[in-house]
Amino acid sequence: MSQTAAVPGAVEIPSIPLRELAPWALFFGLLSVLVLFFISADQGAVSLPAGNAIHEWVHDGRHLMGYPCH
Repeated sequence: MSQTAAVPGAVEIPSIPLRELAPWALFFGLLSVLVLFFISADQGAVSLPAGNAIHEWVHDGRHLMGYPCH
């Protein structure tokens, strides 16, 4: 018996080539690193903008993720 017969009602899952997926994975990876920087490390010597604004905007997120800030 042949296993190539289509099953009625079956859904075919399309495959996405890695060449098309890689730029999006790189973009979202870099975006994730940037978000983690602003939530975790944007305070003190490595702060990009001057002042306390970024820290105050992400203050509760810092505590939810377990970062100490006081």
